[in-house]
Amino acid sequence: MTHEVELLWFQGCANHPAARSMLEQVIAEVAPGTPVRDVDATDPAIADRLRFPGSPTIRVDGVDVDPTHVDPGEYTPRCRLYRTSTGLHGLPERRWIEDALRS
Repeated sequence: MTHEVELLWFQGCANHPAARSMLEQVIAEVAPGTPVRDVDATDPAIADRLRFPGSPTIRVDGVDVDPTHVDPGEYTPRCRLYRTSTGLHGLPERRWIEDALRS
């Protein structure tokens, strides 16, 4: 099964490179060959059109990998924090990406 994977970010996001690296590692292990569509949401109009909740955001088949994600209703280029099992972090849990690619 082929998935559509998107990595949304804005210029200057300190967590974008780490998110890209983690995503590539997970794809290599779970879904080799799956392409990643990089989406620069620096432009507020693009951020709004894509319902961008902050950087970095990873979506698999159009669904945010964060299982507790609630649409904030505000879509401006900004940093994103994730509520993980170890507290607030600037990256999603690796397990969330794995689960999304396996579903």
